[in-house]
Amino acid sequence: MPSSAPTFDDLLAGAKRSAVHLELRDAYYSNPRFEAWRRGEHVDWADRASWWRPFHQQIAEAVGRGVRVRRARVVSEPVTEYIRWEHYQTRANLAAGEDVRWLPRAAATELLVPANDFWIFDDEVIEFHHFSGEGQFLKDEFSAVPALVKQHAAAFEQVWDNARPHDQYEI
Repeated sequence: MPSSAPTFDDLLAGAKRSAVHLELRDAYYSNPRFEAWRRGEHVDWADRASWWRPFHQQIAEAVGRGVRVRRARVVSEPVTEYIRWEHYQTRANLAAGEDVRWLPRAAATELLVPANDFWIFDDEVIEFHHFSGEGQFLKDEFSAVPALVKQHAAAFEQVWDNARPHDQYEI
């Protein structure tokens, strides 16, 4: 039986104005690119084909349609090895057209920050990401309940307004 839930790809492809992403974890599941970085293998930024992924293309296409794509990361300091790698890899997000900011967790004390990572598309649909304690992806949950979307959009904006642009956040 086909699922009636939207996919990230569908939501991003259908976005007309905005897509915002809040990340709250200090580590996620391991992946081959992270493991390569841990071994000292670094990206050849001059060779775009070696690091450009379908995700980056989707973001670039959305930005090309006029969608503003923003990502905010709330991180503990000192940062984890995984966050150090994400900071390094963020160059690809920026190249795709994302605007990325970082908020040290200690600077978020006065903010009401949601419990789960999420994406919000056009202030209409929210996609929550659920992870295990070890950072393994478990499932996505979608909602178009206006009050829930509005509440999380407001939380994102608070984080965004207090966060530092990527080029001003040093690891």
